[in-house]
Amino acid sequence: MLVKNADKLVKNACTPKLAEIREILVELVNSAIEAGSPSSSIRKWVKLEADKLKVGDYEVNLNEVGRIVAIGGGKAGAAMAITLEHILGDRLTEGIVNIPEGTLPEKTAQKIKFVEAGHPIPTESGVKGTRQMLDLVGGLDPRDLVICLISGGGSALMPLPAEGIELSELQEVTQLLLKSGATIQEFNAVRKHLSAFKGGQLARAAFPARIVTLIISDVIGDRLDTIASGPSCCDLTTYRGAFSVLEKYELVGKMPTSVMIRLRDGVKGMIPETPGSGEKCFQKACYKIIASNVNALEMAVEVGKAHNLNVHVLTTAMQGEACQVGDALARVTREVYEAGKPISIPSLLLSGGETTVTVRGKGMGGRNQELVLSAALGLAGLENAAIVSFGTDGIDGPTDAAGAIADGCTLSKARELGLDISSYLDNNDSYHFFKELGDLVMTGPSGTNIMDVAAAIVF
Repeated sequence: MLVKNADKLVKNACTPKLAEIREILVELVNSAIEAGSPSSSIRKWVKLEADKLKVGDYEVNLNEVGRIVAIGGGKAGAAMAITLEHILGDRLTEGIVNIPEGTLPEKTAQKIKFVEAGHPIPTESGVKGTRQMLDLVGGLDPRDLVICLISGGGSALMPLPAEGIELSELQEVTQLLLKSGATIQEFNAVRKHLSAFKGGQLARAAFPARIVTLIISDVIGDRLDTIASGPSCCDLTTYRGAFSVLEKYELVGKMPTSVMIRLRDGVKGMIPETPGSGEKCFQKACYKIIASNVNALEMAVEVGKAHNLNVHVLTTAMQGEACQVGDALARVTREVYEAGKPISIPSLLLSGGETTVTVRGKGMGGRNQELVLSAALGLAGLENAAIVSFGTDGIDGPTDAAGAIADGCTLSKARELGLDISSYLDNNDSYHFFKELGDLVMTGPSGTNIMDVAAAIVF
């Protein structure tokens, strides 16, 4: 059971029907997160058969391989690394993987070193671990094999500022972008061009060794150069594109001077671009998405069918401002409730992806909590309807919650407690709103990250 406060969430229902709906939603949260299990995903795709290492339909003859090293980083890094080492055994030479602070497992790997690093703000320990990765792959030859383990959160966990940029300046850039409302694609376009590791630069450093990258995706469309800022794959973004992101969100005048000098020099062609698709370092590279948001939605669908619900996936590309997405989901939920469209009752509506929040207030919250807070307004008065939205990593924004639940009684319960839902929305303070109601979804760090799922049930 991943949801630690499941009993409380169910007991918070004001009617038996809503209790039943909440119970199903809790089950859905558990199943969707488990769909991104790093251990299960590695074992599904990576096989050692005699002297052959198979990654899906990609095959490596280990008799022709010298050293095998494992590197990488992300929220799923520890479990991915431990499972990979278990599969490879003595064939694995060594490795370094950056993982979030406080997530070091009791049973660690024997040959792979774990470095606990900061997230979402990069830290010095992350820099040291990332530099050690480059040192490790820098001396490899054509017979050697690098297995790169990538998952969501890797961009922050594997920082290595480019020449002329200090870590403190990179931290400042991260803070500004986190509050800007920029998409992950835009965010990482900037980060890649301020890094000595991201945007294919790891692959360049490891050449002429072969690289196999195993990826748990936290990006809509599973774009390889965006997931963890694509350290081992060719970069599709440019200095011009990165500069345009800062212009779009009016951040040019707020950025550290060294950052703007680097981006402007890059736009002028005074600094080489990140590695593109034509570089030799990608000719011996293999990439495999071993888990993604699609898997989470598939498991959510199965939960709905098991409870005899009519299931409708609204989108697999949920994005945009969280409050606007929440409002839209509530409107569709109300239409199902009142008119049986686009699907008849009893129903389960699903969306997968990742929204953003442009922070204007001084409150505390995350994109999933803000989505549900916005949706709560539209659900008001619906007797048998509830919505949950959660991050599969178990960490929604800078909070200790994975997300939140709201139903048709949420608004009236808030009023009884003297809570003005609109003021909480204006102050981006969804966390404290749902904490007062006892409707935060608490899982703790899940050890994976396959984006977010929003689900609405109507009886």
